[in-house]
Amino acid sequence: MFSRRSLLLLLLSVCSLTAPSLTLPFEQRGFWDFAMDGEGGDLSTVMMRDEEGSAMEELPPDVSICPFGCQCQLNVLQCSDLSLTAVPRDIPRDTKLLDLQNNRITELKENDFKGLTNLYALSLVNNKISKVHPQAFTPLRHLKKLYFSRNLLTVVPKNLPPSLVELRIHENRIKKVAEGTFSGLGSMNCIEMGGNPIQNSGFEPGAFKGLKLNYLRISEAKLTGIPKDLPDSLHELHLDNNQIQAIELEDLSHYKHLYRLGLGFNHIRMIENGSLSYVANLRELHLENNRLTRVPRGLPDMKYLQVVYLHSNNISRVAINDFCPQGFSMKRSFYNGISLFGNPVNYWEVQPATFRCVGDRLAIQFGNYKK
Repeated sequence: MFSRRSLLLLLLSVCSLTAPSLTLPFEQRGFWDFAMDGEGGDLSTVMMRDEEGSAMEELPPDVSICPFGCQCQLNVLQCSDLSLTAVPRDIPRDTKLLDLQNNRITELKENDFKGLTNLYALSLVNNKISKVHPQAFTPLRHLKKLYFSRNLLTVVPKNLPPSLVELRIHENRIKKVAEGTFSGLGSMNCIEMGGNPIQNSGFEPGAFKGLKLNYLRISEAKLTGIPKDLPDSLHELHLDNNQIQAIELEDLSHYKHLYRLGLGFNHIRMIENGSLSYVANLRELHLENNRLTRVPRGLPDMKYLQVVYLHSNNISRVAINDFCPQGFSMKRSFYNGISLFGNPVNYWEVQPATFRCVGDRLAIQFGNYKK
């Protein structure tokens, strides 16, 4: 059995910032996704009673009382699924993790988080918030994670805490990201803003200025091309489920640090020759469920590319040098995944040498094409 001090140390160690997901989009199932990964144990409120169990003991002056209906334990305040219409009052000032998801909160007011200088993570997922006071987040000087998904926001809230590292605002109603929206957020590492009805014109020049992101997802939006002036520090860029029609020569010219690029489920018909040469360090490329008629040019020159998703396109032919360089010395990493199923290509006509730089034949997926 852990002591209180040991359990607190365990909680804080699990809460430390981790790298963004390498595969599927973020989907928060509960508050503990960013707190204790489901190992939080019982959060039931502990009622303090006297020996006869008839009355609550008088608390010393420095002990905080848990807001009605919420559950408090080890600097964690869980107030989810309570049909709250406002942020509870008298939140204990030592709270580090605050869960307000799955309520009916419509507005964040100026003093809602007053005194919560120790707050590390805040979940407001699945509320009805459409209005945020410009100074609502001012007290949160140590906030690292803000989960604001599935609300009614039309703009990114102003004056986010400079300490913020991770922002999730997908599935809102954001149509515009103004210049300077993220100014002063030099510690930001991850932004998830998919599921918003934003078009390319909704990103003003300088919208991402000053950010040094590793991870950015703008999936399920209304983009018709790769947005301009995204942070050049990006390691992962996910633009799947949009209406992108082509990748032009300069679209990827600023993103030499990318190692994962998601462009699946778009309308891409053309990838201009040379456009992939700017992302020479890419490890994983998603182009599935588009309208390509051939394997993109330039793949053999990508020394580190290991996974390519090309299934469910209109590719009818695979040439012997479409994937692998002619000299083995040019390829630093063998492929461990190439998906070509759902294309009108006769796999029995593809020469075996086409996949000479694939580590395992089971990594190649063909077949299952239906007109």
